[in-house]
Amino acid sequence: MGLLARIQSPADLRRLSGRQVDELAAEIREFLVQSVSRTGGHLGPNLGVVELTLALHRVFESPRDSIVFDTGHQSYVHKLVTGRQNFGDLRKRGGLSGYPSRSESVHDIVENSHASTALSWADGIAKANQVQGRTDRHVVAVIGDGALTGGMAWEALNNIAGGPDRRVVIVVNDNGRSYAPTIGGLAHHLDTLRTTRGYENFLSWGKRTLPRLGVPGQMAYDALHGLKKGIKDVVAPQGMFEDLGLKYVGPVDGHDTAAVEHALRRAKAYGGPVIVHVITEKGRGYSPAEQDSLDRFHAVGQIHPETGLPVAPSRFGWTKVFADEMVQIGRRRPDVVAITAAMLAPVGLAPFAAEFPGRTFDVGIAEQHAATSAAGMAFAGLHPVVAVYATFLNRAFDQVLMDVALHHAGVTFVLDRAGITGDDGASHNGMWDMAMLTSVPGLHLAAPRDEPTLRSALRAAVDIDDAPSVVRYPKGAVVEPITAIDTIDGVDLLARHEVGTGREVLVVGVGALVPTALAVAELLAAHGLRVTVADPCWVLPIPAALVKLAGEHDHVVTIEDGLAAGGVGSMLAQRSTEAGVRTPVQSIGIPLGFLEHSSRDQIVGDLRLRPEDITRDVLTALAAANPAGR
Repeated sequence: MGLLARIQSPADLRRLSGRQVDELAAEIREFLVQSVSRTGGHLGPNLGVVELTLALHRVFESPRDSIVFDTGHQSYVHKLVTGRQNFGDLRKRGGLSGYPSRSESVHDIVENSHASTALSWADGIAKANQVQGRTDRHVVAVIGDGALTGGMAWEALNNIAGGPDRRVVIVVNDNGRSYAPTIGGLAHHLDTLRTTRGYENFLSWGKRTLPRLGVPGQMAYDALHGLKKGIKDVVAPQGMFEDLGLKYVGPVDGHDTAAVEHALRRAKAYGGPVIVHVITEKGRGYSPAEQDSLDRFHAVGQIHPETGLPVAPSRFGWTKVFADEMVQIGRRRPDVVAITAAMLAPVGLAPFAAEFPGRTFDVGIAEQHAATSAAGMAFAGLHPVVAVYATFLNRAFDQVLMDVALHHAGVTFVLDRAGITGDDGASHNGMWDMAMLTSVPGLHLAAPRDEPTLRSALRAAVDIDDAPSVVRYPKGAVVEPITAIDTIDGVDLLARHEVGTGREVLVVGVGALVPTALAVAELLAAHGLRVTVADPCWVLPIPAALVKLAGEHDHVVTIEDGLAAGGVGSMLAQRSTEAGVRTPVQSIGIPLGFLEHSSRDQIVGDLRLRPEDITRDVLTALAAANPAGR
């Protein structure tokens, strides 16, 4: 039996000797590589925090001491040492979540996959402890240097520093990366701290060198110490952190458990807010990850553990189509620039950046800043394309509304992984964007169904110079092209089933669910209904042609991979009513709620979004509206 099997709680971990802790770290790395290579998941981040996590649980006493991870994808080691070692169904239904989950353990605080939030959680918990007189506990926030590029983290730091007697320990897990190399002024400062061990090294060098140059020992000593403050301000961190009122400890080798434990104990004993700066290596101990410069091991699918190569090659995906079209647009349009929030490669902007480095801006984990900065660029004559995951646009809604839309700024937002994504859990499903954006005046939103419509939508989006435009697409492989049989004022007609004698039904497919709409139409036609399938592609604002089509049918069904409440179907119903169209609109989409981690197919089944489920629901609605069969 290995050491890991004997660790069922952090108390077991605290009973190990230092040598045993090092053995356990090696065992955990082997476990992670073997397990995650079979299930997929966040491999690189967890390999980088093995010793750090062990040290945290040996110094602090979770759950009495609250440990908050930012982001939670680095919590696998935390799960292992808090009694959760069955990784066989990681990120699958019934198995462990890929993020902390309160339903799994009392040791988990936040399902935290939206970055830069942990410090605010820590501030709130520490304030609650203070108000309630809980002086026997600490709050620990583990935040990466990448997440420190987010403005919310600095708002929290400002507040944490305002409570000098609150027991908050901020562990900066500094590996120089988030999804990609960390950028910005903070990154440059941390680079200095990583490569400079403080002015003590300078003093040591001076004491050895100046006497050899003939400078008397006492004079050398006085001169060096006279320079102490200036040198300290240049190479030591107090200039940034301690001026905020935060005690600083570090930099510490994050793979030396004893050193990390020593630093954490010092921080714990201080009795006020402390930053512990820990230097780690993402992917530590796994050669394919250590040798990878593209960060392909941040999150992996199934891979061969020996080589790190995928078990099955991925099919040509939506992101690659966007990546290619962006380069083509960039060649034609010198005013088009690209913005990303620390996800250059995942959102497909790496090829654009390679060809147009001066027109590509990575702003760090700062979606709000990305949107408003884009508004400024538009004002100054550029057309910015802001590419983010759909779930992360939620964070910049105010900026889209008040900075971009209010000022009629021509900014294009490209939303990757829109709709149901599945195994990453509640916070990663990109299901909020369409319902959220229906309230933005003047906004144009496209949901392409295939590669040709995605390319067309992108070209049209960058031509809109007086309003925000949005192009959304799902995670995964692109479907085969779906050709329109007719187009009416911009609305594609994809199929007509006219042989039936029953009522006339218009089925409106939105984006990734267009194939579902086509399948539903065939099933309805088999029940004797006359069915037309339409795809507007540009779903916001609701096209007038779609409202007209609705008025020409007895019943309308909209099928979308976003929230049904307030979504495209709801907007079509509202616009139809305003136009005097009395045709009922049946909106089918995702119900209001949070979706737990499962496969996409399982979620689709649960939500009754399969063609046969939708068909039954439509037939039920038609029967209820016409009980006599008239």
